[in-house]
Amino acid sequence: MSGAAILHPSSHSPLFSLLQSFLYKATNISEPDTPPIQELRGLTPRSTKCCLSLIKMELSVSFLVQLLFLLSVMAAADLRDELSCSICLSIYTDPVSLPCGHNFCQVCIGTTWDTQEGSGAYSCPECRQEFKERPALPRNRTLRNIAERFLSAQPEPGETGIPCTYCDSHVPAVKSCLLCEASLCETHLRMHSKSAKHVLIEPTMHLGDKKCSVHDEPLKYYCWEESVCVCVYCWVSEEHRGHRVELLSEASEKKKEKVRKVVEKLRPEREETERGAQRLQERRREVAEKAAGETERVTALFRDIREQLEALEKRLLSDISSQKEKLSLTLTDLMEQLEIKKDELSRKIRHIEELCNMADPLTVLQERESHGAADNEGGRERHDIKVPAVGDLDVDLISETLLTGLAAIVTGVKGRWIYGQEATDLLLDINTAGNLVSVSGDRKSASYSLTELHYPQSPERFQVPQTLSSRSFPSGRHYWEVEGSESGGWRVGVAYPSIERGGGQSCIGDNNKSWCLRRWYNNRYTVRHDSKRTDLPHVSSCRRIRISLDYEAGRVSFYELSEPIRHLHTFTATFTEPLHAAFWVRREGDWVRIIRDRKKGEEVLTLETDRQTDKRHREVLPKDSDAGGGCCVS
Repeated sequence: MSGAAILHPSSHSPLFSLLQSFLYKATNISEPDTPPIQELRGLTPRSTKCCLSLIKMELSVSFLVQLLFLLSVMAAADLRDELSCSICLSIYTDPVSLPCGHNFCQVCIGTTWDTQEGSGAYSCPECRQEFKERPALPRNRTLRNIAERFLSAQPEPGETGIPCTYCDSHVPAVKSCLLCEASLCETHLRMHSKSAKHVLIEPTMHLGDKKCSVHDEPLKYYCWEESVCVCVYCWVSEEHRGHRVELLSEASEKKKEKVRKVVEKLRPEREETERGAQRLQERRREVAEKAAGETERVTALFRDIREQLEALEKRLLSDISSQKEKLSLTLTDLMEQLEIKKDELSRKIRHIEELCNMADPLTVLQERESHGAADNEGGRERHDIKVPAVGDLDVDLISETLLTGLAAIVTGVKGRWIYGQEATDLLLDINTAGNLVSVSGDRKSASYSLTELHYPQSPERFQVPQTLSSRSFPSGRHYWEVEGSESGGWRVGVAYPSIERGGGQSCIGDNNKSWCLRRWYNNRYTVRHDSKRTDLPHVSSCRRIRISLDYEAGRVSFYELSEPIRHLHTFTATFTEPLHAAFWVRREGDWVRIIRDRKKGEEVLTLETDRQTDKRHREVLPKDSDAGGGCCVS
């Protein structure tokens, strides 16, 4: 607030004019045309003395008010700086203190340190002091209370708007006059001229922007051709003659209508973007969960591999040590025998040497027979003395044990890594078996029957030669292995429980509720879903098939268990119902059996040829017979 603003501009008495002039001088504001000396000439000496006293008093009050206002502004600015976070540059929100003494918003410093994760150190953004470990962040309640009180003491947005030009105190303006280039409060607006020349607009600090820079007139019109606001003189000038010009209010409404249509188009796009972001967020969560699961699975797998390798190492070292001990004992015994023989030979050598050194011929000759006997004996023994053959370490056995152990570990790893878990045990549901499907007593075998078996009627029973498993899979990862009959002509796969029970499209693969792999009589494979057939290039080299189901991922995969394992095909879908294992046989000689092959405590399900099935119903059919229980045979 300037010193000149202390006096109301509508006052025109000599005293007020004189005061106003002196205030202009004191505040370096351009003074009016009337000099203060001329005003003083019209006053009496007494009035002049009073006037000068009043001037001094008013000037003192004015400067005091300005000084207090300036100090309050500076204090508020300094306090705001002290209460501002150096990261977000806003007033502290839930401030926390660092060990170095600096304060930050909890969210700001947390986000900053998240970006420093993995760098080996955390630093203060203010003083750059580093901390090897991420420090705890205690809340600074005192600082938070001060910040909250400072914010609550700030004026409301409406109070900090454009001030009235004519009011001594800070009174918000409600309108601004383009002609007067002044802002008016409610009181001064009532006294303001109602002339059309005095164009009133919303309060603004930039009144010059509302006037034509050429004619200094209010901008009232809008030129669509040049997309500029113009005054009335611009409109009638040569520059805009013939252009489509409208009142600002009309042009504004048209533009508002146009942007409303844009908004209407943008809203669905924004909603779709939000849905996309939500889907991506959900996908990110799923990926994180799956990654965590895979990490845990890999960790457990390698822990198990290490344990198995350590056990194999101990077993091999034990075998080597055992062989070493046995060979050492044998060699020790042989060495002792040879030492005895060595001592005996040494004794004989010494005796002969003594005989050779004797001077008495009679003595030498008398010893001849014993020497000859010894010589003959020595010769005979010399031929008999041989180092006995001693066995060596059985390296082949050690290598075989090593390779067998490693192969067992690798086999276990394949099963656990590729398929995620142990094989799933299954039983056939006899209530779903068609009347041309013979189910064994253990519910593991299903074969084609030439004679209808007249099962009890059931809404779940198929009218075609196929059956489902009794167990369903509403979630999770599962697998089972199958081995088809040598003749071929069978299908294996998965199906919803709501699959049709009769009709030409009730076979697995011939509808949108089932997925299957079929092996043909020529050892070729095809896959089917929703009656769409895909021929696979692979020639069957092994009748064993592994079916892997990942329900959440929407995948059904088929592998041929040849050496090495060969991937045949993978279906992808979004499953909406639980899934059953499904089996289909076409004609005589086609059948299946579920067997639990126990290997190291694991159950592996196989579907293999049963050479003893229901021979009572077998008949010899032509090789190209289409007997198929009414199902599609393509």
